[in-house]
Amino acid sequence: MNVVIIEDETLSAQRLEVLINAYDASIQVLAMLSSVAEAVEWFRHQTPANLPDLVFMDIHLEDGSAFGLIEKIKLTIPIIFTTAYETYAIQAFKANSIDYLLKPIDEDELAAAIDKFKWTQQKQRPILISPSKPLLSWQDTSDPLPYKDRFMVTVGTKIKSIGVDQIAYFFYEEKTTYLTTQDEQTMVVEYSLDKVTSTLNPHQFFRVNRAYLVSLSAIQSIHTYSGSKLTLKLHPTPRHDVFVSPDRLHDFKKWLGK
Repeated sequence: MNVVIIEDETLSAQRLEVLINAYDASIQVLAMLSSVAEAVEWFRHQTPANLPDLVFMDIHLEDGSAFGLIEKIKLTIPIIFTTAYETYAIQAFKANSIDYLLKPIDEDELAAAIDKFKWTQQKQRPILISPSKPLLSWQDTSDPLPYKDRFMVTVGTKIKSIGVDQIAYFFYEEKTTYLTTQDEQTMVVEYSLDKVTSTLNPHQFFRVNRAYLVSLSAIQSIHTYSGSKLTLKLHPTPRHDVFVSPDRLHDFKKWLGK
């Protein structure tokens, strides 16, 4: 079996590849694509004989949505969706795709999804997404994706669900994104800080600089130094001094006044 992974988070794509190989080492990952543009270009250069049997696809990509990609290339290959969004048209996708898996991907759920794909192929069921009725037509893509209300994180061998209301701030350090909870627990998040920012309610969180995304509830006090520059005192106390970038100062003050 040949598959393609379309995922804009490198850690998530790599982890998915490991899980696929653990399920069946003979499965070949033909490509790991990170954007709509890259996927469109890759598929355009494939002959029918070189196309994958199955596609693993995140819904929200760095330059657009899975629905836009499906429409552009008229994708007729079965898809297993992998996404961080728990309530985004789950029933519709389950009815019109192979499966819909929530991140972080569970090994047993992945195995069940691939087994389901194999079963559909054995039964010679019709292709689930076709040019005549693309998945895009089932979803109004003008509606924004809902804000996340929780994050799934892996701690050792355990999976935990952390509510957004429990999170004090996110920070980026040594090519890894972390979240810190109000009770001072720090855990790795499988997303870039840019993507985390795009999935949260902007009334609750603000990206104060390149490394920190803070919750309003975590700000204990704000101090002025060197003229108009601002530094934040957060709870829990972070590893570094947290300041507001000069180019975000105006927006930060507006955010405080919302």
